[in-house]
Amino acid sequence: MRVTVGTVLGLLASGHDVDGILAAYPYLEKDDVQAALTYAAWRAEGVELPLT
Repeated sequence: MRVTVGTVLGLLASGHDVDGILAAYPYLEKDDVQAALTYAAWRAEGVELPLT
């Protein structure tokens, strides 16, 4: 089973807490939620360079 980073972030953004997410997706662990947040933060810091 796979849960996308977008799904995890969407659930957090809509007010669900980590325990609620883990209850809904029992194959996830707290480290998975933290990894999703870490990945999203890293992607948000990306620098866009113009193509020449």
